[in-house]
Amino acid sequence: MDIPPQAAPAPHDSPSQDPRHLDYDAWLFWQEADDGQRRAQLERQAALTRACGAEIGARTFVSGLAMVAPDSLRLGADSYIAAHAYVTGTLHVGDDCTLNPFTVVRGTVTLGNGVRVGAHTSILGFNHSMAPDRPVFRQPTTARGITIGDDVWIGSNAVVVDGVTIGDHAVVGAGAVVTKDVPDWAVVAGNPARRIRDRRAPGRTGAPTRHRAAADRIAALAERAAAQAVTLIDRCWDPGATAPDGTPTGRYTDAPGAAPTLRAHADAVEIADLLLGTAPAQLTPADHIGRLRQNQDPRTGLTPLLGTDGRHGPAPTGLADGGSHYHVLSLGYALDLLGARFDHPVHAVADLTPEALVAHLEGLPWRDAGWSAGATVDTLGTALRWNAGRTPASPLTETFFGWLLTHADPVTGMWSRARPADGLLQPVNGFYRATRGSFAQFGLPLPHPRAAVDTVLGHAADDRHFGPGRTTACNVLDVAHPLWLAGRQTRHRADEVREWAYARIDGIAGQWVDGEGFPFCFPPLSGPVTAGHRPGLQGTEMWLATLWYIADLLGLAESLGFRPRGVHRPEPAIDTRP
Repeated sequence: MDIPPQAAPAPHDSPSQDPRHLDYDAWLFWQEADDGQRRAQLERQAALTRACGAEIGARTFVSGLAMVAPDSLRLGADSYIAAHAYVTGTLHVGDDCTLNPFTVVRGTVTLGNGVRVGAHTSILGFNHSMAPDRPVFRQPTTARGITIGDDVWIGSNAVVVDGVTIGDHAVVGAGAVVTKDVPDWAVVAGNPARRIRDRRAPGRTGAPTRHRAAADRIAALAERAAAQAVTLIDRCWDPGATAPDGTPTGRYTDAPGAAPTLRAHADAVEIADLLLGTAPAQLTPADHIGRLRQNQDPRTGLTPLLGTDGRHGPAPTGLADGGSHYHVLSLGYALDLLGARFDHPVHAVADLTPEALVAHLEGLPWRDAGWSAGATVDTLGTALRWNAGRTPASPLTETFFGWLLTHADPVTGMWSRARPADGLLQPVNGFYRATRGSFAQFGLPLPHPRAAVDTVLGHAADDRHFGPGRTTACNVLDVAHPLWLAGRQTRHRADEVREWAYARIDGIAGQWVDGEGFPFCFPPLSGPVTAGHRPGLQGTEMWLATLWYIADLLGLAESLGFRPRGVHRPEPAIDTRP
């Protein structure tokens, strides 16, 4: 086992020469421990790995005076479990987390990054029933689990009960008994814990003016968008469009005067759900479902594009028919929002053998067209998601992730390389599409998150792709989502990520057109304006989702009052936890 290099001790931090103090002052261990203590620590961690398959990051510490007997343990880098802690069940801990002396963590508990848990605190991810028909000791246990976000401080002697979620940046006062969810940025205290204030609100130190201004700006935009949602959807409804049999039924268009598309219909459903919490008013929910399912090819499970006359095109021939790929995402998630699903599995994916899937992945244009390759991965992953439980069990999902994990470049985190003509545009945009349909959708960690952050920030500084007439919803989403996703695993360059996010707020908010929504592309300062520069459903849906991710990078998502639930949802669509 490798022993990390010994740092020079900081004498003013060391309260005692008694070597046992490192079990209590665990943050000092890798500064002050001698080689023998370091070796014993690594052996203790190895024993945990053998006992429960523990995944333990660098520079972690588990006190030998703690009772650590979990069924499953993930302990991120620079985290520690101090003396007399009691840990059982399933504990997944991010980076830079602390369980201080005498903490009790039992049941199913997940901590994000940067969580501080004070001494003598109990986090209990299970409970007992208490029905009157039998003694308590004979009651069955229940377990919903506890989730604690990033940058959370839980004071000493607090109790967090089963089923609670504590949001990012929250503070739980000493002695609090937390029985209900705690929102992002909330400061709570008492028994039961009640919200005292927002951590960002002016107090002894005050909240940063820029932070308040950004929160106010996006809150005002969200309020305008919600108030105008009915109007901007209605303007994109063409009542004169016809069904495939020629019957006048009406269709959605991206913008007035454009041809009807199924993507526009799906975007209308997404926007209505996001801003109104209901289906668009032009059709009944049952009719929406019927339209979105209409003409799905039962052989391939793919849905063709509409023709310029509003009728469906020829049936797709298979995965090679890229024109039908995005319908797997857009129609599938629109149906999901309506409480429905496709009539048929996506057989074009379900019928692949593992060997054929690998051959298909190998044959994608990773070298010259990273976005196209990533978009196909997005389609494959989303098809696997819709097929789950509907087709016979197969190793396709394992094969899919196995290929992605083994082909990601550890230096860049990407699957494609930069090109002289457009730099990192294709690798980063392809990375977004590939990871949205795979690691994000299935709730799995990225293979090289720090490298991905470096690459994405490098791309974000390329003026060839950002500015008047150049900034598109795709290009900004393809930066925001990867930074957000990687940020679930690492705080690498977090200050730079926040600066990038702050710099986007005013530019995005300024593109909103009252009653019409967002254009897909920022209009040029001068010169011709194309269809992509005019407000429409696609631009509106994508910019609203992008704004949520940017706001969440700043801890401001609650200011929006909405949270994407469709294609761009932040939560995994499939629970892959053991």
